[in-house]
Amino acid sequence: MTNPPINLLAKLAKDKHIENKKYFDKLKKKAPKNLDYAMQELHDAEFKKTDCLTCANCCKTTGPLFTSADIERIAKHLRQKPQQFMEQYLRIDEDKDYVLQSVPCTFLDQDNSCFIYEVSPKACREFPHTDRKKFQQISDLTLKNIPICPAAYNIVEEMKKKLPL
Repeated sequence: MTNPPINLLAKLAKDKHIENKKYFDKLKKKAPKNLDYAMQELHDAEFKKTDCLTCANCCKTTGPLFTSADIERIAKHLRQKPQQFMEQYLRIDEDKDYVLQSVPCTFLDQDNSCFIYEVSPKACREFPHTDRKKFQQISDLTLKNIPICPAAYNIVEEMKKKLPL
């Protein structure tokens, strides 16, 4: 499956949302024994053919959560004190999490690369979270990522074919 064009992704995801929600509701009730293994395979296969640098929609439209460890590591990399980093780049959201003050991400370069890639937040390194253990527990997060990430969209479409419920 080729990546859906980014300008059509939100519509495609919206069209599939009810179907995906029902699928994930069933998945939460009774996950297949091999779910994590299957998801790792689907994730690896998709990312063998997907180059995130051609898209970077996640960096352009959403921001990650920053953990205390992320803040410490990135501040050190930028030769700042954690407090300076937080004041310059972050805000606290409605869930009391540290997030970027604005999107697109401050650290996104013109070529879609990341200025702080080697010390990037855990949430960025794990995005779109399609290879996480106990995948059925993050289905709400996956539903939110499908309209953002063409790879997540493809993985879920393949998942429904390979793991019918």
